[in-house]
Amino acid sequence: MSVPSREIRFADVDGIRLRIAVADGDDVRPPLLLITGIGASLDIAAPFERELNNHGLATISYDAAGVGESTQYTWPRRMSGVARTAERLLDVLGHDVVDVFGVSLGGVVAQQLAHQAPHRVRRLILAATGPGLGGVPGSPKVLWTLATPRRYYQPDYYRRVAGAIYGGLARQDPDALLHGSIARFQHRPTVRGYAAQLYSIAGWTSVPWLWRIRQPTLVLAGDDDPIVPLINGRILAWLIPHAHLRVVPGGGHLFVLEHPEAVAGQVAEFVSGDT
Repeated sequence: MSVPSREIRFADVDGIRLRIAVADGDDVRPPLLLITGIGASLDIAAPFERELNNHGLATISYDAAGVGESTQYTWPRRMSGVARTAERLLDVLGHDVVDVFGVSLGGVVAQQLAHQAPHRVRRLILAATGPGLGGVPGSPKVLWTLATPRRYYQPDYYRRVAGAIYGGLARQDPDALLHGSIARFQHRPTVRGYAAQLYSIAGWTSVPWLWRIRQPTLVLAGDDDPIVPLINGRILAWLIPHAHLRVVPGGGHLFVLEHPEAVAGQVAEFVSGDT
C-alpha cells in the first residue's frame, strides 16, 4: 500500500491564519474534517489521521485559533463563531460537503457546525464529547487540571497528571499516547488561545436542538474517561435521532490515540455507509 500524501499549508480564514493538513483519499467519499480537542494541534492527532488515510479517506485537519501555528482571534468568540471558522475553511478549500469527526472540544464544534450549517455536513462522528450543559461533567479535580495548558508546556507535568485526567492507557503508560513524537510540547496552544477556547464553551449546550440534527451520527465513547464520562455519549445517542453509540472498552479520553487503527476502521466503515 502506498503512503498517502499529506500536505501542510497555511490559509487566511475568517480573519485568522490557519495551519491546515490535507491528505488525499480515494475520492469516493467527501473528505473527513477532523476537529481536535482543547489545546491540541493537528500534529497530536496525526497517528489517527494516518490510519484514516490508510483506509482511503481524504482528511482535512487544522490547528484551531491560538493553537499550534494558527494565529488567534482578535476577540474571543463563542461556539457559533468557532464553528463558523470551520465552515469558512471549507469555503477556502472548495468543499461544499464533508463528513465531520470531532473529539472532545472538537466534538462540541462538530455539533455546532452540524446544527448551524447542516447542508455542509453529510455524516457526523462525535468522540469523547458531550452536550455541554445538561450533560454530566467530570470530577472537579480533573476539570481544574484542564483549566490551564500546563500539560502542553511541561512534559514531566503531563506524565504526572495524564493518568488521572485522561484515564485508559494513560494510567499505565502516558508516553504511549505520544507515539514517539514531541508534537504535544512543540506545537502547543498560547495561553490566550487556550483561554479563548475555554470561553467559547462556557455556558454552551446542544440539548435544546440535538433532536434537529438529521445526519447519520456515530457516537464513540470510552468507559474510562474522567473528563467526559460515558453517560454523555449515551445522552448524545439518545437525543440525536439517527445516532448510534459504540463504547470503547477500557478506553480513556484519548482512545483515538490508544487504538488509532481500530477506531479509524470503525470511522471508515461508518462513512462508507456500511453501518
